[in-house]
Amino acid sequence: MVWLWLCVAALLTMIVLGGVVRLTGSGLSITVWEPIMGALPPLSHAEWERLFALYRRSPEFRQVNPNMDLAAFQGIFWPEYLHRVLGRSIGVLVAVPCVVFLWRGFLGRQLVRRLVLLFALGGLQGLIGWLMVASGLVDAPHVSHYRLTLHLGMGFLLFGYATWLALEQTLGGYVVTDGWPRLRRTLVAFTALAAVTALSGGLVAGLKAGQAFPTFPLMAGAWVPAGLLALAPTWRNGFDNAITVMFQHRVLGVSVLVFATVIWVAARKGGLPRHARIAFGLILLAVLLQVTLGIATLLMHVPVSVAAAHQGNAALVLAAALYANYSLRRWPEGVTPPADVRVSSTALEAVAQNTPPTPA
Repeated sequence: MVWLWLCVAALLTMIVLGGVVRLTGSGLSITVWEPIMGALPPLSHAEWERLFALYRRSPEFRQVNPNMDLAAFQGIFWPEYLHRVLGRSIGVLVAVPCVVFLWRGFLGRQLVRRLVLLFALGGLQGLIGWLMVASGLVDAPHVSHYRLTLHLGMGFLLFGYATWLALEQTLGGYVVTDGWPRLRRTLVAFTALAAVTALSGGLVAGLKAGQAFPTFPLMAGAWVPAGLLALAPTWRNGFDNAITVMFQHRVLGVSVLVFATVIWVAARKGGLPRHARIAFGLILLAVLLQVTLGIATLLMHVPVSVAAAHQGNAALVLAAALYANYSLRRWPEGVTPPADVRVSSTALEAVAQNTPPTPA
């Protein structure tokens, strides 16, 4: 369904644009949350002056940008404004076609319920985004790295959920119930590891750890840098210590690369059909690109374009993993499962009736 893939593309754009907002220091430029009126940009000089006056009251202006003029403010205003408007537009993109297609009888009840959940999660994401911004408007001119990571994680959740819905509506065929159980469990574990690695990137971004250690593979001239456990209690280091956060993100990234290679080899030797082998190949390609972008981000001192691409490609790694998970659950039309792979009776009935079955 083209509409759902448009939603997926819009969510991916939102993730990349969110990276641009963070990297350009634009996130605290709009100090008020106006869900309705905020959809309109400043249309007069007086409106620009009003927004700039609000910004001048913020800790960021007083402590970081005390000499900023209106023209410079406009430069950091637009990325944040576009990020917020795109979020509202995605809500419209989900809701309006859903209502129209439902009215015309094109959508089943199950899909409608899932789309309502997607819309609700999008609204929650908007609230989380504002709470993140609000954390940088009180005393310190920096948003909470915990809220930043939560906001990023919710963005990945929305993207992944929309991707799964789009896969369900695009790919028809048999639903596999017991094919390659060990590989399926291993793939779920890989997907979880990739998600944790992506979330750890939120902590890296929030603590600006990438800018502090612009070398690879060594950190501060060592394989294991000093100060990994400098904070007490010890558990805080994994969340609040920039050295530890950067180190664990690198370890997780390399682990994802090794894991992706292992499951790709297993898929090549496992007798999977072509569409499933392609899915595992996409995982490996996406992870290789992700590691390359991550290293380039460090060595080039966190340029906006490369770092934003690194954040966006993390979503593509998750999308490839989801497609691989799906490829072991659903078989496209014209592909016959091996004799030792059973399919559900409901799936067989759906194929007989030429209708897409409900996923297991």
